[in-house]
Amino acid sequence: MSALFNTYARRPIALVEGKGTIVKDQNGKEYLDFTSGIAVLSLGHAHPELVKALREQSEKIWHTSNLFQAPWQEKLAESLVKDTHFSYAFFCNSGAEANEAAIKLARKHTGKHHIITFKQSFHGRTFGSMSATGQEKIQKGFGPMLEKFTYLPFNDVDALRNAVDDSVAAIMLEVIQGEGGVNPVTDEFAEAIQEICSQSDILLIVDEVQTGIGRTGSRFAFEQTPLKPDIISLAKGLGGGFPIAAILGTKELYDTFGPGSHGTTFGGNPLGVAVAQKVIDIVFQPEFLNEVKKKSEYFIDKLKEAFPDGEFKVKGKGLLLGLESENEVGEYIGKLEEAGLLVCPAGTKVLRLLPPLTVKYEEIDDAVAILKKVLSRK
Repeated sequence: MSALFNTYARRPIALVEGKGTIVKDQNGKEYLDFTSGIAVLSLGHAHPELVKALREQSEKIWHTSNLFQAPWQEKLAESLVKDTHFSYAFFCNSGAEANEAAIKLARKHTGKHHIITFKQSFHGRTFGSMSATGQEKIQKGFGPMLEKFTYLPFNDVDALRNAVDDSVAAIMLEVIQGEGGVNPVTDEFAEAIQEICSQSDILLIVDEVQTGIGRTGSRFAFEQTPLKPDIISLAKGLGGGFPIAAILGTKELYDTFGPGSHGTTFGGNPLGVAVAQKVIDIVFQPEFLNEVKKKSEYFIDKLKEAFPDGEFKVKGKGLLLGLESENEVGEYIGKLEEAGLLVCPAGTKVLRLLPPLTVKYEEIDDAVAILKKVLSRK
């Protein structure tokens, strides 16, 4: 009998060792990890430069209160906002916390509390981020949600225009809905959102928790769209496996988040920042990002070759891809695991493929071969 709350439908294996894209379970069996901890392990398992950064920092200082100066945070913030329209960062510990901070900042800055989000979105499991999430199954059983959120159909321009009024503080969206089915925003919808926000007193929040830090082949996924957000949230890939998160905001928001307006005990701790700084130093290099795009194109082509009849539709961008079926795909998760490939679902009809950004081309070939073998069984 486990002493853990049963909050996760855990798979019957324990991963105890990993290097790059390869992990081993407690019995020594190897797998290709195409979950990356759900888009967390941007540089794979036990990347030597991240291990070195963490070890060196651990021998200096682990934690200081945010009551004191934090030059390591200053450096990371500058690295994140460099060559962007953002000016400031706030560091926390998780994607839900980052989205919570974004919601607080938007409401405080505008003096309004109505936020528009979208059906099938996922923004976290705290009360604020859960209230922003457009999925009833996430909210069920917890009583009234935080007021006031409106959930609109994703990529529906008319529904958006009809819903906007003077009460709206912000529009909040994922560039690619990860948990909701690997659904990318269309250019038409992004243009409509940007037009509405630019012409009104409405802030734009882009949740980059899953898509940020090179996952789609650019620093941030919004850079490949017409969107110019006021706030973005980051987590997952930012620490390459070490817990750290952030929001980035424009200079106009600076005075709104003054002393005492928001805070965190562990956010921006020296260990997390040291690892995140090394991640940024590696991932934000143009040649690295270009290689992610090349791997994505290769992966998509191989998937389309493997499933030419359209039984499985390829969705997504970069190395956030999905295989969508007309039928539920849950039964395939365990079968792929048995065959040596770890993937995760995105809703009930999409298999989500999230290899490390450092995945090798031959590992993509091996993964596609396993997918073809398992998914083609009738």
